[in-house]
Amino acid sequence: MNKTVKCALTGAAAGVVNGLMGTGGGTAAVPLFTSWVGLEQKKALATTVMTVLPLCLLSAGIYLFRGGFQWGDAWPYLAGGLAGGIAAGLLYGKMSPVWLKRGFGALMALGGARMLLFS
Repeated sequence: MNKTVKCALTGAAAGVVNGLMGTGGGTAAVPLFTSWVGLEQKKALATTVMTVLPLCLLSAGIYLFRGGFQWGDAWPYLAGGLAGGIAAGLLYGKMSPVWLKRGFGALMALGGARMLLFS
């Protein structure tokens, strides 16, 4: 299977995860980009960030249309996310791929444990 098809299928997986679970799709995209498509960690993370935006906008539009979107709850989150995104963008170039991978893995493990134990 060629790289373009693998990227398209990775995008489809990210879209499904984003649409069903609201995680932005990165939880599916980053591992697939690194292990299946063969991107190195930094490129996988950067590619995911650039592809998740349209997925999130599409999902937000669907939720807004169907009445499941709360603007009042979203604004503080968006402001914090903007600040965090700027900080992360500045740190991104200074971090080694090993620490980025470990950080992503730790967040996935913590999120997974929380969902299993407290849902």
